[in-house]
Amino acid sequence: MNYDETLTFLYAQLPMYQRVGAAGFKKGLGNTEAIMAAMGHPERRFRSVHVAGTNGKGSSSHLVAAVLQSAGYKVGLYTSPHLRAFTERVRLNGQELSPDYLVAWVEKWRGLFADVQPSFFEMCVALAFCYFADEAVDVAMVEVGLGGRLDSTNVITPLVSLITNISYDHQAMLGNTLPEIAGEKAGIIKPGVPVVVSQTQPEVAAVFAAKAAAEAAPLTWADQRYRAHPVPTTEADAPAGTQLFDVERAGAPFLLDAAVGLLGDYQALNLPGVLAVLDELRAQGFVLPEAAVRRGLRDVGPLTGLRGRWSILGHAPLAVADTGHNEAGLRLVMQQLLRVPHERLHLVIGTVNDKDVGPVLALLPPDATYYFCQADIPRALPADELAARAAAVGLAGQAYGPVAAAVAAARAAAGPADVVFIGGSTFVVAEVPELYH
Repeated sequence: MNYDETLTFLYAQLPMYQRVGAAGFKKGLGNTEAIMAAMGHPERRFRSVHVAGTNGKGSSSHLVAAVLQSAGYKVGLYTSPHLRAFTERVRLNGQELSPDYLVAWVEKWRGLFADVQPSFFEMCVALAFCYFADEAVDVAMVEVGLGGRLDSTNVITPLVSLITNISYDHQAMLGNTLPEIAGEKAGIIKPGVPVVVSQTQPEVAAVFAAKAAAEAAPLTWADQRYRAHPVPTTEADAPAGTQLFDVERAGAPFLLDAAVGLLGDYQALNLPGVLAVLDELRAQGFVLPEAAVRRGLRDVGPLTGLRGRWSILGHAPLAVADTGHNEAGLRLVMQQLLRVPHERLHLVIGTVNDKDVGPVLALLPPDATYYFCQADIPRALPADELAARAAAVGLAGQAYGPVAAAVAAARAAAGPADVVFIGGSTFVVAEVPELYH
């Protein structure tokens, strides 16, 4: 098979959670463990950092990877879902997986897949682990797909585990309370392996403390060690596409005027966890000088290829896209959006059909104009249905169907002093062409 035929085979043979929802989610590690054994246990042949959490795990994974790359290490990076190209899921020093590797790898293991019948995600994890082992990476950042305890990635024993935060998302599979969800995320905590928790959340702190104690895993509450304060700046103060932070460590100045190449207020919540993970890696022999930390934080986009976190797509009108899609993530994004000077707000919004959209709609500003859309996946909530639910809570707008049509309508209606926001779902943002320019 060629590359396109290989992708068609994968999408056709393996249920894909991102596209079809719960039908593509297989609970348990049995399939992954069987595949790892058949492949000679690639998960044991590279060092790793394991990252779980409801929000912030993608940004945090990319930030740590960028610092490690800046320090000269050969770094693997596994994240999901992809935005535009399947190969975005698996990177080596920021470079996407080679299509040739994918084609040869699938051809080699097709018989195994026929026997085990893995999900799409289980296959992706196996692919990443084989690639990192074959490439002899110094370390790989491995992002959990869903939950933690039963996630396919949870067959690794990392150098350090990071849990970013806990909020409501995927309740049907992870639990209906924050402690239940935290219990699933805490499942990545391994015996004796240091664990960093980015945010001390009173509702779930006891869950992590108990699990860490049970596993004799040293526990660090990152926000009790580090605090990141945004530095008010003009565009002339900060390097293009960055924001500045003053970081304190144990209450004392630590990293002043640190430029972070990811916009969005929520990066202040991610930075403590990132820096605490770097501390753990230093303790295990990694050489990570301040210059490498600053360069990695600043150049995270070019180094790792991360997109979709408060991505500015244009000016006059200002157009912003962000992949925040659950209650906690969208709340932070909306708070930031409402602080941006504007005459009128235009929101292009789409979501998926297996999410309770009520709490999300409640976070959206009532005085904005809405352009409802649906991404080109089976899981998308039809735009007219979303528009009807929004109208019922006082949000005015129209259904446009495809994402491109909604974006075009919003931009056509917006004046130079207005703001256009595109989001509500990773899959909506993925269909915005300007994101890749």
